Amino acid sequence: MMPTLLSIGHGYSARAFAALLGPEWRVIGTLRDAARAEDLRALGVEPLIWPGQDMTAALDAATHLLISVAPDEAGDPVLNALGDAVAQRARNLDWVGYLSTTAVYGDRGGDWVDETSPLAPTTRRGEQRVRAEAAWAAIPGLPLHIFRLAGIYGPGRGPFEKVRQGTARRIVKPGQVFSRIHVADIARVLVASVARPDPGAVYNLCDDDPAPPQDVIAEAARLLGLPIPPAEDFATAKMTPMARSFYAESKRVSNDRIKRELGVSLAYPTYREGLAALLAAAG
Repeated sequence: MMPTLLSIGHGYSARAFAALLGPEWRVIGTLRDAARAEDLRALGVEPLIWPGQDMTAALDAATHLLISVAPDEAGDPVLNALGDAVAQRARNLDWVGYLSTTAVYGDRGGDWVDETSPLAPTTRRGEQRVRAEAAWAAIPGLPLHIFRLAGIYGPGRGPFEKVRQGTARRIVKPGQVFSRIHVADIARVLVASVARPDPGAVYNLCDDDPAPPQDVIAEAARLLGLPIPPAEDFATAKMTPMARSFYAESKRVSNDRIKRELGVSLAYPTYREGLAALLAAAG
């Protein structure tokens, strides 16, 4: 039987994953906007408008399931709408992946965390993810794999345009570090997990170099040959509440497990290689 991936919330990371699966796979991807259906067809993905269209046939066909939809105050929307249907088909699924976030670990003051670290979210987004992870894990017999993603960057999601336009800011908060991951490496980890399923496993997806955000902006400017934006003190910088909230957590996330258990070798082990590749690809 042809392996079939049902990707619920077929967005940025899911598209990169599907592109690596190869022609022997059937991929069904959900999206909300019917106007974007042709975009998926052009990528060899069967579009399904959800919420809206009936999911029964897609769930029946699926051998693999990827959930990329974020929870909200009402809980996980996929579980709320399709949880019973997924539970009824748990034995038919070879692999289920849930894309979560490293926000579940909360603020650690720059200390290291790994997959065994206690979950201590300090943001509403992190709290929602902790509840969603637990709810998915509670489905009996589901071959669930949880992937906790650090900050995602890649084609179309890099700092270069802001640096070119002169709108990039180097906000400096002492001791602040973020972990990040190139979308291509997310895809590599997911493919490796499909090849080596381990139901119940949890993986951190990040690169080898947690770094201050101002260093990333400086490297982008250096690669472009443009002046490095001046440093701004976080304490006095004018920022929206949303922008300021991104600095509420500081931690270094370990990726040892994806290397040890999945044999993954990152294509972009630090933001330096990742940014250079993005610039080269853009010409």
